[in-house]
Amino acid sequence: MRKNIVAGNWKMNTTVPEGVQLAKEVCMAVAQTAGIKCDVILGVPFTHLTAVNDVIDKNCVALAAENCADHVKGAYTGEVSAPMVASTGAEYVILGHSERRGYYNETIEMLKTKVDLALEAGLKVIFCCGESLDERKAGTHFDVIKNEIEGSLFHLTDEQMANIVIAYEPIWAIGTGETATSDQAQEIHAFIRGLIAKKYGEKVADDTTILYGGSCKPGNAPELFAKPDIDGGLIGGASLKCADFMGIVTAF
Repeated sequence: MRKNIVAGNWKMNTTVPEGVQLAKEVCMAVAQTAGIKCDVILGVPFTHLTAVNDVIDKNCVALAAENCADHVKGAYTGEVSAPMVASTGAEYVILGHSERRGYYNETIEMLKTKVDLALEAGLKVIFCCGESLDERKAGTHFDVIKNEIEGSLFHLTDEQMANIVIAYEPIWAIGTGETATSDQAQEIHAFIRGLIAKKYGEKVADDTTILYGGSCKPGNAPELFAKPDIDGGLIGGASLKCADFMGIVTAF
């Protein structure tokens, strides 16, 4: 059975002390809340990984980096490799986020390399995909998502796919106040699961967790999570306040 997951994506927010305090609050809230029906992950900046790892209980919360390099080591000043991420205690890494693709020109081929290096380092991958507003208006959103997933993931084995979580990001609904309807989100999630089924078979597809990553909030999370192919959320702004984040965690 696939996991339900709610993952925070702090982006470039909080100082290390602020992040440690937020992580403590989330971990305590998870520990004190009975009947939680999802795994909880905190995706934090590189600077925070070791400090946050030291204060969380891994029985309650898992740790993710928000990126890794497409090289293992060497003269790449300012980059952080997958083995470096793994050495902090992180279990996951977020790859292919729309902001990385858009602002830093990360390509499908580059992300394929990052996925391979992350898996080799023993990390699990939260792999993001999604379309822009122009692509949706043009009716090419299915092609965009198909190309992103096939180009960066479909060289993997069945066993490797077990360590991949997919996050669908409608780029037009991130930080804009817009939100895809639950039916729109379900349509894409079902499409993604169908792609996986065609490549790997129904079992791998059924076991793959697919998260929604477009302005999910406590108010709309229950409706989204009620859909059969939406297995949780990759949460941006609402993950920066414990109460808001826990409102989504408890939506299951």
